[in-house]
Amino acid sequence: MRDLAHRLLAYEAIATMTPEPMEAATFRVYEKLRQGLGEFAGVAGFQSLASRALALARTEAPSLSAVRVSEDGALLGLGQGLGEIQHQIDIDKDRAGESPAGEGEVILIARLLGLLLLFLGEALTLSLLRITWPGAAFDNRNSENGRKE
Repeated sequence: MRDLAHRLLAYEAIATMTPEPMEAATFRVYEKLRQGLGEFAGVAGFQSLASRALALARTEAPSLSAVRVSEDGALLGLGQGLGEIQHQIDIDKDRAGESPAGEGEVILIARLLGLLLLFLGEALTLSLLRITWPGAAFDNRNSENGRKE
């Protein structure tokens, strides 16, 4: 799922052709998923799924601790750490190679995609992605060794 998340974020970054931070591409990917899935599962369904994905992502990326999912499913606080101390910790991890820049955002999108795959199945998930990103290439090899994450 991380590979697929990376590809979606890269596709979104290239599609806008602006040098924005990772949070901007993550927000656009998230919003497109929210819009597409919101039509399918409703606002409450998407909000529940996104909240669970965020909870799962936080276990791997504590930098997401300031991020929240609102009642309407909107993503709040992306790019806002826990102040200067959290920012310094993240910089130190980046320097040590422990936490690549933007990895928390990738993990969040990967967890959301993983839940979509789990609840909707591969065919519906890929269909949703093809509708949402008609110019992107999606194949059935989205997880390593055929294992779904």
